[in-house]
Amino acid sequence: METRVDEIADRIFRLSTFVPDIGPTGFTFNQFLVDADEPLLFHTGPRGMFPLVSGAIGTVMPIERLRWITFGHVESDECGAMNLFLAAAPNAQIAHGGLGCMVSINDMADRPPRPLGDGEVIDLGGKRVRHIDTPHVPHAWEARVLYEETTNTLLCGDLFTAVGDGPAVTTGDVVDAAAQAEDIFGATCLTPNTGPTIRRLAELEPGTLALMHGSSYRGDGAKALLALADEYDRRLAAAG
Repeated sequence: METRVDEIADRIFRLSTFVPDIGPTGFTFNQFLVDADEPLLFHTGPRGMFPLVSGAIGTVMPIERLRWITFGHVESDECGAMNLFLAAAPNAQIAHGGLGCMVSINDMADRPPRPLGDGEVIDLGGKRVRHIDTPHVPHAWEARVLYEETTNTLLCGDLFTAVGDGPAVTTGDVVDAAAQAEDIFGATCLTPNTGPTIRRLAELEPGTLALMHGSSYRGDGAKALLALADEYDRRLAAAG
């Protein structure tokens, strides 16, 4: 395996590792490095991928510069390597929603995390990331996303998960790809709050959607989010 590095927005780098034996056509695991005065990593990858991911970061900047380690929710591929990154970057701190810190991260992390309130912004120096709570969307009580304000980039976590190994950035139909992956994995919590939560994200009108699994999307992010919300509403109604 190798980890590819692509700049998907100004100083936002996608670190992508393709694993061919997951799902029918393989699966990508993507992390995102926001290079600023206080660099931020969104997703760490699992522990076993730490050499690949840390090496990819080293092609952009020294890993010791990392200041913030973040992720969408507590799951191996999102935060499995967090303590390895804390050891490699002595000034780094985990930042997550207050609920995730209370329930899991305070105990799991080797250094105390910084709990964030819904809507709280971290000024990275040249970049600004806003924490947005999305409980159970797409899954996990402590789920959240980050919105980078200067580039209008939504760091989506597991939203829009797709299978296969596409390009770093697409302008194609990410909703249909997400529906196909949902048919395979059934990973999304379908509740009455799923659609409304995603529609609130659409109000940001992002121009880039940074996806953890699949190609990042450049285009009308609000339209894609609204269509994804409609897709989950349809599935919820069919399940009832």
